[in-house]
Amino acid sequence: MSRRCELTGVGPMVGHNVSHSNIKTKRRFLPALSPATLQSEVLGQSFRLRITNAALRTLDFRGGLDTFMVKAKDELLSPRALKIKRQIKAKLAEQSAAA
Repeated sequence: MSRRCELTGVGPMVGHNVSHSNIKTKRRFLPALSPATLQSEVLGQSFRLRITNAALRTLDFRGGLDTFMVKAKDELLSPRALKIKRQIKAKLAEQSAAA
């Protein structure tokens, strides 16, 4: 299981620990990942994804999983999230064709 957000693509970053005497040693900054169950109104089902806490706040701000996924770039999404995005787009196209 990779340490990468499934929605935003945020991964580990590299930096330095700096001691009092200014000696620098390499370290990794890991993203704050948490498992979240996200509800899709269009599909009527929930999905369990590992996302960052910042991505969870972004989802709330943008109005939910469906609107976030439609606007998200494909290269940032994980393969599981891309599959969900395709399902959402297909369902939205089906609903617009029926209306």
